[in-house]
Amino acid sequence: MKKLLLLLAVSMFMQMGYSQADKDTANQLKIGSDMPEFTLHTLDGKVVSSDDLYGKIVLINFFATWCPPCNAELPLVETDIWAKYKDNKNFMLLIVDREEKAEIVKPYIEKKKWTMPFYLDEKKEVYTKFAVRFIPRNYLFDKEGRLVLQSMGFKKDEFEALKKQLADLLK
Repeated sequence: MKKLLLLLAVSMFMQMGYSQADKDTANQLKIGSDMPEFTLHTLDGKVVSSDDLYGKIVLINFFATWCPPCNAELPLVETDIWAKYKDNKNFMLLIVDREEKAEIVKPYIEKKKWTMPFYLDEKKEVYTKFAVRFIPRNYLFDKEGRLVLQSMGFKKDEFEALKKQLADLLK
């Protein structure tokens, strides 16, 4: 019975829509905005900065291990995006964990057997340059570092639009 209630709660949470007012007040960026300046670290200490990304199509996904919609979206990012474009030299994917330590994130990734590049934002310093609240979030930037698509929460139709926009940019 507890599992059924949990499943129902997760399902309702995943289907929850955000009003336009929620979206407007939760975003720091608008379509056409330049990519904010930031630096992130991988779980093994490697560093990437926004300067390293110029000239590439960049998808940044913010998530947390405890977030049900994030856990629904990330497997699709792995299979539908990362598996398809990981060898494309014009593409960069950054999966950014918001406010969790490596001790939590590393076993989570290992358990899921994901191969995507994960980064840590333990103090939410990078996230706050993009948004005020809500995850998961996706930000797609063109080669000039301008925002061309953003999404908040997880909806299949929005994820399909993201995949299409990404494919168009990488043609």
